[in-house]
Amino acid sequence: MNHYTLADLKPGVTESFTVTVTEEMMDKFYAITGDNSPIQMDADYAAGRGYPGRVVYGMLGASFLSTLAGVYLPGEHCLLHGMELKFAKPIFIGDTLTITGVVDEVNETFGEITIKAAIVNQHGKKVTRAVVKAGVAK
Repeated sequence: MNHYTLADLKPGVTESFTVTVTEEMMDKFYAITGDNSPIQMDADYAAGRGYPGRVVYGMLGASFLSTLAGVYLPGEHCLLHGMELKFAKPIFIGDTLTITGVVDEVNETFGEITIKAAIVNQHGKKVTRAVVKAGVAK
């Protein structure tokens, strides 16, 4: 876990990590949310819609942005204030995702940073874009 404080951060500071999406993650997300949409639950249904397999919950993919902020950038001194998300392409079970965040702005008055984030799959395709606002201890 990183320990950035507001004083440590400036535009351009970058952190990233990689994770592979598993069927177990999908099962746990379903258990928590109760979202049983057939495109996430039924491979045949997803195939009928033109996808190679079950589509991963968009918010499961986006949840890795919480990990980005709470563990990597800024890490332990973070409190999420907000996120704007764009789901650019679907994620599939077995995809390996690289989640990267770059500090875009530091607002010392409000103790907040703006992070431009992206989630990219193993094929180099951007699957999610985000702007993350996070409060950071001074």
